[in-house]
Amino acid sequence: MSEKKDYKETLNLPRTDFPMKADLPKKEPEILKFWDEISVYKKIIEIRKKSPLFILHDGPPYANGHIHLGTALNKILKDFIIKSKTISGFKSPYLPGWDCHGLPIEHKVDQILGEKKKKMKIPEIRKECELYAKKFIDIQREEFKRLGVFGEWDNPYLTMNPSYEASIINYLGEFFDKGYIYRGKKPVLWCFNCITALAEAEIEYHEHASPSIWVKFPLSSDLSEKFPTIKNKKIYVLIWTTTPWTLPANLAIAFHPEFDYSIFELGGETFIAANRLIPEITKKAEEKPYKEILNFKGKEIEGFKAHHPFYERESIFVLASYVTLDQGTGCVHTAPGHGEEDFLTGLEYNLEIYNPVDEKGKFKKDVPLVGGKNVFEANQLIVEELKKRNYLFYEEKIEHSYPHCWRCKNPLIFRATEQWFISMDHNDFRKRAQEAVKKVKWIPEWGEERMINMLSFSPDWCISRQRIWGVPIPAFYCTECGNIAANKETIKRVAEIFGKEGSNSWFEKDPEYFLPQNFRCENCNSSSFRKETDILDVWFESGSSHSVLEEDENQRWPADIYIEGNDQYRGWFNKSLLVALGVKGASPFKNVITHGWVLDEQGRAMSKSLGNVISPQDIIEKKGAEILRLWVAMVDFKEDIRLGDEILERLIEAYRKIRNTWRFMIGNLYDFNVEKDTDEKSYEPLDRYILQRKNTIAKKILKSYDDYQYHSIFHAVYNLFTIDLSSFYLDVIKDRLYCFHPLSSTRKAAQAAIFEILKDTLIIMSPILPFTTEEAWKFIPDFNGKEISVHLNTMPDFEKEWLSNKEEKEWELLISLRDRVLKSIEELRRLKQIGNSLEADAFIQSPEKNKNFFENYKNYLPDIFLVSNVKLNFGNFEEILIDVKKSEGKKCSRCWNYKSDTGKSPDFPDLCPRCINVIQTL
Repeated sequence: MSEKKDYKETLNLPRTDFPMKADLPKKEPEILKFWDEISVYKKIIEIRKKSPLFILHDGPPYANGHIHLGTALNKILKDFIIKSKTISGFKSPYLPGWDCHGLPIEHKVDQILGEKKKKMKIPEIRKECELYAKKFIDIQREEFKRLGVFGEWDNPYLTMNPSYEASIINYLGEFFDKGYIYRGKKPVLWCFNCITALAEAEIEYHEHASPSIWVKFPLSSDLSEKFPTIKNKKIYVLIWTTTPWTLPANLAIAFHPEFDYSIFELGGETFIAANRLIPEITKKAEEKPYKEILNFKGKEIEGFKAHHPFYERESIFVLASYVTLDQGTGCVHTAPGHGEEDFLTGLEYNLEIYNPVDEKGKFKKDVPLVGGKNVFEANQLIVEELKKRNYLFYEEKIEHSYPHCWRCKNPLIFRATEQWFISMDHNDFRKRAQEAVKKVKWIPEWGEERMINMLSFSPDWCISRQRIWGVPIPAFYCTECGNIAANKETIKRVAEIFGKEGSNSWFEKDPEYFLPQNFRCENCNSSSFRKETDILDVWFESGSSHSVLEEDENQRWPADIYIEGNDQYRGWFNKSLLVALGVKGASPFKNVITHGWVLDEQGRAMSKSLGNVISPQDIIEKKGAEILRLWVAMVDFKEDIRLGDEILERLIEAYRKIRNTWRFMIGNLYDFNVEKDTDEKSYEPLDRYILQRKNTIAKKILKSYDDYQYHSIFHAVYNLFTIDLSSFYLDVIKDRLYCFHPLSSTRKAAQAAIFEILKDTLIIMSPILPFTTEEAWKFIPDFNGKEISVHLNTMPDFEKEWLSNKEEKEWELLISLRDRVLKSIEELRRLKQIGNSLEADAFIQSPEKNKNFFENYKNYLPDIFLVSNVKLNFGNFEEILIDVKKSEGKKCSRCWNYKSDTGKSPDFPDLCPRCINVIQTL
């Protein structure tokens, strides 16, 4: 045959419209539109309607501002869980929610309204807050959907919905009815910028500079009555504080009853302090020598008194077990109106709960020395007064961790006010909460201890706030005697009204509207009442969110899982547990998972001041949501997580390798008919090996899904695609796919194996890469049972064993031999003796005992080793020896193999016999 043939046209080269370039920012919105058109989420729920339930309850994000990377991380993790449980055969609905009330929204609305707010009524301001929340609910909803998250987006739960508000009030009513709630004056952390009390979950700790002072309190009692040896001595009790502004409220000095204290002389003066701390005190006095006069236990001076250092009143000596010897003097300045422990001591000793500071953080005008001054401004005035009176022993500045407001970031103060509280000790509430924690599975495991410790030291929960944007506390005060009316009957009626009209009605209607007919004060029989003006802590609102699990037909109480950031041990996890325990006597969750914070590539927190903030919207617009999802899958989310440009580039490269592997498989199935061309009997050993590898890895992936170990899934899939498939199986079978007759059983066997791997990996990766798997799903061959969307499938069965134990061991040997051959090929390349590996032949010398093994696989060895020929020699060898040389055969122009019989045909002088046979039968 004299005419030269264009052999490329005779090859079965890949064909596909599945693009190599993903162009995710453009493609993903098209897929979102497709999901909307087919109502994919509704279809999933309908298909799974008789399946066992798995419930993930959504912690409601705050409806204020665009989502950030932390929010995106959280929502993507939830979507991983929902989608993986769904394809595993569960009915796993996702009901998203939003936290809509609270100070951040009210602050934003205040800024928007400006001076206009002063002329507006409360219901009008609340309406503006509602509109603001709705605006960001709509914005965030679209941002979450853009991440590829499925859910009940058209019917989320909102904490400002009337039905939800009614549930909150009913839950609160249970707490009232069971005696957990009381109203009392006690110190709470107070933000004088936001003018409201704060709960634990609303507090952040930042470094703060404070004056650290040691103050002399002169004794007014005559201690010589107790200790005659000190008669006629002027003695000072030495206290230490970092909050000089609380000294105007000092009423006592606390001593530990069992600690050893000393009266000692130092620098010509006589002091009382704890024995162990005297050496540290002398350092402040430039290490002047001191002389101990006598020792005593703290309990021996209970009831004695000292003069206040700058007011005409006395400070009584009290005993308290919380006094420590960590720092200071062991003699603790006590102001019952400005500290939790001080308050309890004040109650024990019947002291006044004295608070001279107003809601704006200023001393009341009638307070001597500091009247009208902000508490922090007062610090220096007080220090100067102490110096003037010679009562300042030592002064310095310290940097220490100090509580700040979560919203305005300003430092907080302890301030005694009338508030509503949930008692942590009523009916063993604290202990029962800790016992409930032990019944929950915590991921990571240290979460259990952390939560128990949180509960151990939690003060009574302050549930009242002095704001307007929230659910009102449904209490009434008798205008005649001040008695409080808040019981099951009154609260139930308020809940019914809120359920119909919403909580705005509280600010629009008179008290009589909410009270039962002919209701009267149980104390004085008056019928005149005023409404409570405080609103409920938003953490009680969000902590009540598990109520939706009972009200939605697709949900179930308790939830299987809660997953949020690790800051929620103080917040949503904590308060959800307490609310559920108080109302239903059990935890609302069976499992709790926490994730870390998002940091930049240097491990720093992202902040505008550092200029290192990365917006999820920017990543989506430039690179696609799929890259964000791959990032979440790549990292161990239980730790703090880093992200930056370099990491993004690595993610893009990893994504490209996964996508192009799918593309290669799709491209080689253009003429494959699943029903007609699948014949397992035709599978070659290599096909069965790769199917076994796929099943083995898939089973590990399924376990990783169950264990929420998504980074293990990423690495398992990445290694399967890059090592087992791209670098091995798919490379080895190219000759079969491209050069064999298109209808040959050997080629069809390779296609069948590819199809199974493609189909299974698309399904198994659909929770992590929902857009790409959906896009690729449209290009795979039709098969019996193929769903319109990849997300409507269930997990394939990976239990089939394709190899015996003996065959698995043989393949371990084959892979190790292949590695040795490839290493030798690389050496020939380095020496520039060959280019393509098919230019080489492999020579194997083996002990006679391996003859059967090699004979069984000899026809497959050239393909496995990527060489043109493998020559075997058996003899008295101690081990298997391998040599690789440049092939002496002639290159076939069609398949590029080097064979000794290539060119023997005058009609096809540049082809091997196999290729001639294929061409002649096309």
